[in-house]
Amino acid sequence: MLTRLKAKSEGKLAKQICRVVLDHFEKQYSKELGDAWNTVRDILISPSCWQYAILLNRFNYSFELEKDLHLKGYHTLFQGSLPYYPKSMRCYLSRTPDRMPSERHQIGNLKKYYLLNAASLLPVLALELRDGEKVLDLCAAPGGKSIALLQCAYPGYLHCNERDSLRLRWLRQTLESFIPQPLVNVIKVSELDGREMGDAQPEMFDKVLVDAPCSNDRSWLFSSDSQKATWRISQRRNLPILQLELLRSAIKALRPGGLLVYSTCTLSKAENQDVISEILNSYTNIMPVDIKEMARTCSQDFTFAPTGQECGLLVIPDKGKAWGPMYVAKLKKSWTT
Repeated sequence: MLTRLKAKSEGKLAKQICRVVLDHFEKQYSKELGDAWNTVRDILISPSCWQYAILLNRFNYSFELEKDLHLKGYHTLFQGSLPYYPKSMRCYLSRTPDRMPSERHQIGNLKKYYLLNAASLLPVLALELRDGEKVLDLCAAPGGKSIALLQCAYPGYLHCNERDSLRLRWLRQTLESFIPQPLVNVIKVSELDGREMGDAQPEMFDKVLVDAPCSNDRSWLFSSDSQKATWRISQRRNLPILQLELLRSAIKALRPGGLLVYSTCTLSKAENQDVISEILNSYTNIMPVDIKEMARTCSQDFTFAPTGQECGLLVIPDKGKAWGPMYVAKLKKSWTT
């Protein structure tokens, strides 16, 4: 019976794959990733293979939950020694595509854990957040990376910005579900166009995260409306323009000496390496920060594709490590202009 149900649900999911998007990805990514694309594609089109990491909420810690995860064979992320890995962050992975149920949002009750793609913690860790710092999460909804940042350290000030009003509501609810009231007082939530943030708050922040709008490969593949999917693909070439504008704004908002991390959840070279190369070529005060060590330390949990950049990593979904796509680049603003 269970096998029949599983086959039925997999058949249903398979029907929902958008052919237009898959054909587009096939053309682009077989060129950009070579043979690796075959494995990546097989995982992206099979949600039954997807894995979900469990990020424990330090503000409502459950010893029982942690014990239960150990008993079920979950292991902690980054068992290797990352140069920066705060003890307060606890994230558990299963080698199998097991999925814990999501907790319901209840006003006044903090959730115990957050389900996420484990690769989305890499940009957060790359920021090397310290207590007391001023931090900007420029494109913050739905809020997972903001939650993860707060598992790492207690910022002096965290500014979460989201331009889209529907996604902004989602962000507020996420923060309400995970963060205790005293800490909420050091968090500001705004609805600015991220491209205006640099002018509004110049050189205000020690650390800036730009988790940019991108052609989200996982969700695009399951577009139910093929007309909308075709339109999205035609608009895809405009995304690097927006991403560059957001980065330029973020650079203005970053203080000299501060760190900036750029991330996307697409495999697209045009939205990843090309965007960062353009920034490095057009600023004399923005320096690449080598993060190859992060890839070396994390190779037991993630598979990385070569990016040709010391400051950029690309996590690609693989068998038994179905995390990503996730591109992460780390930059520093120097004191000289």
